[in-house]
Amino acid sequence: MSNRLFIFDTTLRDGEQVPGCQLNTVEKIEVAKHLEELGVDVIEAGFPVSSPGDYNSVMEISKAVTWPTICALTRAVENDIRVAADSLQYAKHKRIHTGIGTSDYHIRYKFNSTREEILERAVACVKYAKRFVEDVQFYAEDAGRTDNEYLARVVEAVIKAGATVVNIPDTTGYCLPRQFGDKIRYLMEHVDGIHRATIATHCHNDLGMATANTVAGIIDGARQAEVTINGIGERAGNTSLEEVAMIFKSHPELGIETNINTTKICGISRLVSSLMNMPVQPNKAIVGRNAFAHSSGIHQDGVLKNRESYEIINPKDVGVDENSIVLTARSGRAALKHRLHILGIELDKEALDKAYEAFLALADKKKEINDDDVLMLAGEHRKSTRRLKLDYLQVTSGVGVKSVASVGLDIAGEKFEACASGNGPVDAAISAIKIIIRRKMLVKEFLIQAINKGSNDVGKVHMTVEHDGTNYYGFSANTDIIAASAEAFIDAINKFVR
Repeated sequence: MSNRLFIFDTTLRDGEQVPGCQLNTVEKIEVAKHLEELGVDVIEAGFPVSSPGDYNSVMEISKAVTWPTICALTRAVENDIRVAADSLQYAKHKRIHTGIGTSDYHIRYKFNSTREEILERAVACVKYAKRFVEDVQFYAEDAGRTDNEYLARVVEAVIKAGATVVNIPDTTGYCLPRQFGDKIRYLMEHVDGIHRATIATHCHNDLGMATANTVAGIIDGARQAEVTINGIGERAGNTSLEEVAMIFKSHPELGIETNINTTKICGISRLVSSLMNMPVQPNKAIVGRNAFAHSSGIHQDGVLKNRESYEIINPKDVGVDENSIVLTARSGRAALKHRLHILGIELDKEALDKAYEAFLALADKKKEINDDDVLMLAGEHRKSTRRLKLDYLQVTSGVGVKSVASVGLDIAGEKFEACASGNGPVDAAISAIKIIIRRKMLVKEFLIQAINKGSNDVGKVHMTVEHDGTNYYGFSANTDIIAASAEAFIDAINKFVR
């Protein structure tokens, strides 16, 4: 058996199913190009039949990247498969990912069917997909809760039908590592012709064991890991690409090798976090901002004497440059451009000029500009095309006084102003914006996150706004948390006001 582990990244499909994290086609192409530089083997680019946007994204990503296989997801439905095949027409290496649920929960309650009928549909969808592409991947949805003997029958049948890869998903994140490893080993030992296909893992993190289950499955014979950047994904998320890559890099005795250029990990982690407006938890393994931080005096002393005393990973191996340029108000445009390049972002001259202007304004408020600040600044140029923009915000607030906010908005070039009081400065600012917009809107969720410690730091605001029964997600970052809140509210409004 080969010790080469193929990395199948589904950030742009399964990862993008997180509410509020949807990307447009241009942003998806940007992520796909960075995934190619990272060294992933397969990019699952979308679910083409689900929407025109997904179809277009798969097609455009197929044009934009060269050597990774581009994969499109389908159900076991002929029209899904036809649409997927059409979306992949420009891919240099193409794969259709089709399948059906195999657990009794899915068979009885989702499909109101029988095991034999599901087996027939599994074979049929693989055979139909083979009419369009040679590389067909089959997924046995909810394999984690599927009886092993029946699962083995399905896997054997789809391999005979022509499946080149068989995906064994722990769809609900139910399995324990030993259970999942035993399941993979059972298939390796009981499926006739198993070595004609690659067995894949696709684990969810509902019980916090996605990475552990994936590693157990690989040790017991799987040779494709389905992962996402930062472990993003619906519910509790998917297996984290960076964790899998660094586990096998840190444990060479396991003999498993990937094609991942680990020095690119932190750059793409920050890019995905920024584009999807989804913060990385500070203590997240490998890519969290505290991953290589030592506050204990004993630890600090040990690290200074010998890094390996408390660090099993050299920060530079994952792209953390300890000797990076410190950006301050005295830094020039070239320094900002260099830092953006290190973070994997290239801006044209006009966008760089705007980012630099915003950088100078921020540098007047902060002593040092960190990487998260830089990523926030790089995203500011995207706001210039939005219909609604915040012209100005003035708030009066204090103990024993009612908070009052005056707001000026630019709506498609036309200026509007309003004034309102509220239960605190943020409520007053939002109330004033509502007077101008004149639509029924309800703030459902409001999250503030500081990037680093310190009173002069940038705060991130994530906001969920309900309008006409639909939730819209807004994001902003600013050293003034009231301004960030107003901007996040406007960001959400931009998504339903045309």
